[in-house]
Amino acid sequence: MTTGVLLMAHGTPSSAADILPFYTRIRRGRPPEPAQLAELEGRYRAIGGVSPLAERTAAQVDAVRAALEARTPGRYVVAFGAKHTVPLIEEAAVTLGSTGVERIIGLVLTPHGSSMGSQEYLDRAATALASTPFVAVAPWYAEPAFVALLAARVQGARGTVSDRSRVVFTAHSLPERIRETGDTYPEQLAESARLVAERAGLEEWIVAWQSAGRTPDPWLGPDVRDVVRDLAAEGGVDAVVVCPIGFVADHLEVLYDLDVELADVAAACGLAYARTASLNDDPRFISVLADVIVAADGAT
Repeated sequence: MTTGVLLMAHGTPSSAADILPFYTRIRRGRPPEPAQLAELEGRYRAIGGVSPLAERTAAQVDAVRAALEARTPGRYVVAFGAKHTVPLIEEAAVTLGSTGVERIIGLVLTPHGSSMGSQEYLDRAATALASTPFVAVAPWYAEPAFVALLAARVQGARGTVSDRSRVVFTAHSLPERIRETGDTYPEQLAESARLVAERAGLEEWIVAWQSAGRTPDPWLGPDVRDVVRDLAAEGGVDAVVVCPIGFVADHLEVLYDLDVELADVAAACGLAYARTASLNDDPRFISVLADVIVAADGAT
């Protein structure tokens, strides 16, 4: 018996030439204004020209494939689909289903779930599949090994700055209207931060939001930039340690929104800045992903 595994993520431009079509797709087919495109291109230039996310995600997929093969040779067929770049989720799901696997386990490479985030990925995959059973992996932020890994990252980052630091956990903001639908994304983030903070031995921590879209709608807050400014104004803290708990790889929202933009805010406020190292394809993180996949397979 073989089981298909469909790993899913956001996707990113692979070259400077891909930025415009990528941005247009994100905007549901509406090309960005020249000024909007120029700003995004500038952000990519600030982190080296393109995001490393495509490379990092490919490494994660390869590592998960190898980890599953080592555990149960020949049982799993692993594929990848992206929300905004090829192969798209639907294409990857159909191709994987055509290989004759008995079921497909869908895992989104983000630990938390939301109706506007990972659930959309899972729904797209399920809809694309006709007769192949599809098993969606639920949010996995509370996995003990995942919590322990992030706690170690927090402790490591704190060790690079003063003891008078404050840890701020961040995730990608979403429009406030998700609360009206019963979406538990904000509560998941709060619980996730608590688990990691307590494992890391923190007495105080803050949950904040980052990378909000530029739309008229209100987005989840507080914004992490405002949090850092408030910490500096309150006094008693001389460093901020940021743990982007909602992200599992280096990409624009980490390397620019945090390491450039937020670091500049911290410096302007007189605070030192440190960030937890991204998980990328760390073998301990890959083991967490393999664990949740095997658990989902065994539960079917």
